Amino acid sequence: MSTETCDHCGATFDDEEPYLLHLRDEHADDLGPIEQRRVAAMDADEGSSVVAYAAAVGALALAGALAYVLFFSGGGATDGPGGASGAEAAMQPHSVGTEHYHGTIAVTVGGQELDFSRSQFQLQADPFHFENGNGERWHVHAQDVTLTYAMGTLGVDVTQSTVSYDGTTYDADAGDTVVVEVNGEPVDPSSYVLQRGDDVRIVANGSG
Repeated sequence: MSTETCDHCGATFDDEEPYLLHLRDEHADDLGPIEQRRVAAMDADEGSSVVAYAAAVGALALAGALAYVLFFSGGGATDGPGGASGAEAAMQPHSVGTEHYHGTIAVTVGGQELDFSRSQFQLQADPFHFENGNGERWHVHAQDVTLTYAMGTLGVDVTQSTVSYDGTTYDADAGDTVVVEVNGEPVDPSSYVLQRGDDVRIVANGSG
């Protein structure tokens, strides 16, 4: 089991159940939607409800992942080298609810840093999301959450050499600046699985 850390007070727990009990008893009025669902699942039935919750959320995650793949494989701005095929080849998250860890991120596209604290970027998927209006600290709640998947939930299609956002694709092979790094090192986003404490940096700028 992974260590759980309370976002509200910083307390840490070695197991999910005492963490959820802590959320229910100490921070009931401050819980975000996903935290509320996790606590409700625990209260419903100490054992089987957690499995049912994970299955339901997993179905939602699968539906979201399918919609993501269909969207990016349908053509348009993501049809650059490695675009649609990279999204289709990327592994998908699973076992939603079995992990909970965080990291930081900064994404600059076309000279403008994306503000993930905006509502359009908050709570977009259960496996990976931002919450409580914080746009710098991401949350992972599943296994095998790749950087490509994570950014796809935010409407940003990322490969090793391209970044597509809001109808524009930046391609390193065409002379554009494309930087995809984790902890200061370049990564293949389709295979890189986010880890606890990772600092993600993505930069995409045109050659002109």
